[in-house]
Amino acid sequence: MTTITAAVVREPGGDFEFTQLELAPPQAHEVRVRLIAVGICHADVLSRDQVYPIALPAVLGHEGAGIVEAVGADVSNLQVGDHVVLGFNYCRQCRQCRLGFPGNCERTAEFNFSGTRPDGSTSLLENGSAVSSWYFGQSSFATHTNVSEHAAVRVPDHLPLSVLAPLGCGVMTGAGSVLNVLRPPAGSSIAVLGAGAVGMSALLAARLTGCTTIIAIDIVESRLELALELGATHAVNAAKSDPVSAVKAITGGRGVEHAVDAAGSPRLFRQMLDMLSIRGHGVLVGAPLPGDEISLDLNPSLGAGHRISFVLEGDGHPQEFIPDLVKLFEAKLLPLERLVTQYPFADLNKAVADALSGKSVKPVLVFP
Repeated sequence: MTTITAAVVREPGGDFEFTQLELAPPQAHEVRVRLIAVGICHADVLSRDQVYPIALPAVLGHEGAGIVEAVGADVSNLQVGDHVVLGFNYCRQCRQCRLGFPGNCERTAEFNFSGTRPDGSTSLLENGSAVSSWYFGQSSFATHTNVSEHAAVRVPDHLPLSVLAPLGCGVMTGAGSVLNVLRPPAGSSIAVLGAGAVGMSALLAARLTGCTTIIAIDIVESRLELALELGATHAVNAAKSDPVSAVKAITGGRGVEHAVDAAGSPRLFRQMLDMLSIRGHGVLVGAPLPGDEISLDLNPSLGAGHRISFVLEGDGHPQEFIPDLVKLFEAKLLPLERLVTQYPFADLNKAVADALSGKSVKPVLVFP
């Protein structure tokens, strides 16, 4: 067993408490990673608050990046010293995994949210008692973690892990919604509802595809200013004007050909539908709350030939898509450093508060 420091959630909505835990040795197909950085994602907050019910006490965190420190007996593709970005976990055996869509793995809940490995074991103990672990296959709000070999993606040693960490979820989700699903042709239009890390990643991807009308929609003025700096052609403050009317005005009444709902509320989802052009395509990548529903007249969307996609993890395969995103970052085509605000690991609770207030687009914790 290895003694580590981890941030533990003990009660719904409670603060993250720093404590020492025991980390078991990696299993045969696992690697132990010493964390260098970990991003904070909205899913961590929803799980902390038990909107997504997981067993407590728990160690959350699912945008980890670090250095491989030990390998299991059957690990073949990684070695001690490798720099890695951690992605979500998946079974590799079900039909969706075999088709190349691990984000829709048929055993997602079991491999990411059960609090244990699929065999029922836990890698984390506190005074001999199990602590809910393997969150997204990671539980990376800790100095060290064990992950499945296939959930760790090797990246070049010279690149900053503090910037690459969000690739494992937020960036992959936003960029993938555009590059893998919408695939807008050059010269087309797109609206991004929600200018957090996921929405900003979608915006950056839209710029790469050659979209010439890129509309960022949010209620935080500083985020809209950053969106304009990163390539948005228009910014709409939804707290000051109706975003549907604004989009229609910008596009000469036609609406946008593509749209990304990066927030996930029923109101924004409906607005996304209403701002689509004829044959427009919208994607939902934000996280709606359980039980969220919308009411709409289906005939206008039918007549317009609208397409709607529901997308998890950007429809990307971590072992393929993360290296592609790394290459874009290395070529200075994906300026992720502009999204990141770094915090010491000890300031986790402050970083979460800054994310919720909109002060920070993508908080990333760095380890001493």
